[in-house]
Amino acid sequence: MKRIILADDHSFIRLGLIQILRDEYPNAEITQVNDGEALIKEVMLHDWDLVISDLDMPGRSGLEALEQIKLIKPNLPVLILSIYAEDLYAVRVLKAGASGYMNKNSAPEELVTAIQRISLGKKYITSEIAEKLLSSNDDDRKPHELLTNREFEIFKLLAAGKTVTQIAESLSLALTTISTYRSRIMEKLKLSTNSDLTRYAIAHHIISDIE
Repeated sequence: MKRIILADDHSFIRLGLIQILRDEYPNAEITQVNDGEALIKEVMLHDWDLVISDLDMPGRSGLEALEQIKLIKPNLPVLILSIYAEDLYAVRVLKAGASGYMNKNSAPEELVTAIQRISLGKKYITSEIAEKLLSSNDDDRKPHELLTNREFEIFKLLAAGKTVTQIAESLSLALTTISTYRSRIMEKLKLSTNSDLTRYAIAHHIISDIE
């Protein structure tokens, strides 16, 4: 790995990851950014060997950035890091084109293992997620797993107590667009109110009850 770009909105996380990368790849050029917009801009302007991106960032999420990156440079490997358990996001990001998904609580050496595997042109996934990818079909999936990536992001924000106006501003979308997404989400999950969304999200460990 010669050129790596790292995206995370927490500086202490970036510094910790950079230290791990420097120990393993002392000659690598490592650039850091703190949001999805800056990440996409850097990918458009420069060539990289690897993108390491947080899933949750202000504005454009890591998942949205991933989708955009795959349109710009389809062959650029992207490793997604997240605080969320694999069963919540791994299949979603892998289907969106990621080369791997890793929980931030994993041991530091696991990051090196993931990068080494990705550098060989392979995917970094656990056996559990590989099995889920192979066996997944609509009959076995939970209602929230049938949401599109954009619907899922908006669902999480609504469940966490964000208003339609706040979501529209953070995602730079029209109020009517967010309202339309909300209606689709309610229909797919067979729910009626934002309180229902919150209870559903807590029950399925999508958000915690203290968010």
